[in-house]
Amino acid sequence: MSAARFQALGKAVRAEWPLDDAYLTVNHGAFGATPKLVLAAQAAWRDRMEAQPSVFMRSILPQALRASAEALAAFLGAEGDDVVFVDNATTGCNAVLRSLALQPGDEILLHGQAYGAVANTARYVAEQAGARIVTAALDFPDPDFAGFASRFAACIGPRTRLAIIDHITSPSALLLPVAEIAASCRAAGVPLLVDGAHGPGQTEIDLQALDADYYVGNCHKWLAAPKGCAFLWTRRDRQAGLHPTTVSHGFGGGYLSEFDWTGTRDATAQLAIQSALSFHERLGGAGLRRRNIALAQEAGALLAAELGTTFGNAGHAVAMAMVRLPLEGVPLTKAYATSLRGRLLDEFQTDAPLHAHPSGIWLRVSAHAYNELDDYAQLAGHCRRLVETI
Repeated sequence: MSAARFQALGKAVRAEWPLDDAYLTVNHGAFGATPKLVLAAQAAWRDRMEAQPSVFMRSILPQALRASAEALAAFLGAEGDDVVFVDNATTGCNAVLRSLALQPGDEILLHGQAYGAVANTARYVAEQAGARIVTAALDFPDPDFAGFASRFAACIGPRTRLAIIDHITSPSALLLPVAEIAASCRAAGVPLLVDGAHGPGQTEIDLQALDADYYVGNCHKWLAAPKGCAFLWTRRDRQAGLHPTTVSHGFGGGYLSEFDWTGTRDATAQLAIQSALSFHERLGGAGLRRRNIALAQEAGALLAAELGTTFGNAGHAVAMAMVRLPLEGVPLTKAYATSLRGRLLDEFQTDAPLHAHPSGIWLRVSAHAYNELDDYAQLAGHCRRLVETI
């Protein structure tokens, strides 16, 4: 398959995905969407596994998994021996957090837009040890975003045992200054975990240059790998004492030994990562990432203009746009936002996350290779009709 096949994107490539045309797909950021070619590669690996499971698990999988890790590491500016696979970013964050040896009074530093599942894990680990959570304020929309890195660093204290920062926030689609924050944490001697659930395939990543302590990322989102393909990168001097959430036969054998085998599971999603990376490059690689970001900026401006409201993360170099719905006097709660999202899906065959912030109910839309500006014009019409009923 040649790159020339993908000179045009949007509707021209939509058939490369098994997407149901009855739905308007503008939510790649939630669960991704896997192309047919990548699904076929995964199926080929699964057929190979089932042809002789014992031989596959013992003689083929170990080397194949490491080859996949090497390919992914090259894409991330890292070395393969520092990359292990996990099922999703939350699993990777759990591994780091639940490997901490916290004492009463210790602190874990988060920020105000941390992903809910990761914040819950931090809270659980802190409660078990008698530690506490410290939260650096990050409002949305934030009129003082330029000062966020220094505000985050100011929250580091003598009892801070781990800081956690998102590369791109989920509930607000903000690109955070991770390199500046990593430098501050390094200067303070505090390990930094970067939750890069939305990073790989959406923004540029060079893990060696970033020099955080841990980075977790999903491949099923913007890299369009199969579901169940995510990774944990760990700096060499942090690998000792780090354990997967499931301790198995590799316990005590080191980082790769422990994470590469946690029991019998279907690893074909992770083995298909090379096909996903190849597909990403054929679509344009860095050019695709720039195109998606530009499309999201256009989409946000269009939606804000059509709805007469606000584009909340304008200027952030991400492939997601946050637009406030023109609603007044409605409950600013997660439950209410979820109910509106359900109506978008049921009544308009459109799924898009809706987030409740103190400033209103915000719509988050994504831009990927199969999207074009007309998708967001259709979405604007759906949102207007939804708002008219409220």
